[in-house]
Amino acid sequence: MGKRKKPIQFNDKRLFYTIQEVADHFAVNVSLLRFWEKEFENIRPKKTAGGTRQFTREDIQQVEVVYHLVKDKGMTLDGARQTLKTKKDDETKRVEAIARLTEIKKELLLLEEQFDLLHEQHKYSSTETEE
Repeated sequence: MGKRKKPIQFNDKRLFYTIQEVADHFAVNVSLLRFWEKEFENIRPKKTAGGTRQFTREDIQQVEVVYHLVKDKGMTLDGARQTLKTKKDDETKRVEAIARLTEIKKELLLLEEQFDLLHEQHKYSSTETEE
């Protein structure tokens, strides 16, 4: 059984994420991220004086574009590199749109949950007043 994704809960207060958090987010090994960093110019996390990688949200979006091309679409590394050179804006927009839609879906599910709770409370309170 493969690794399970552990989505990063992005926080406005937090600027950097560790390579392990990013690897868990995409359910890949840390070594794959380091490899992609060498292979793709667009993946360039900051490094501390000690060499620890610090990924920003923008860095994670770049990893997401590469992940989408290589893992989801099944492209070779050369094919993904070529696509990034010629259609970078299209792929970036597509990945950003998917991320936004995922966030909207989460919000809608939360609203549905809250609506169901309110509906249950109202149903019980109206039966109490009728008795």
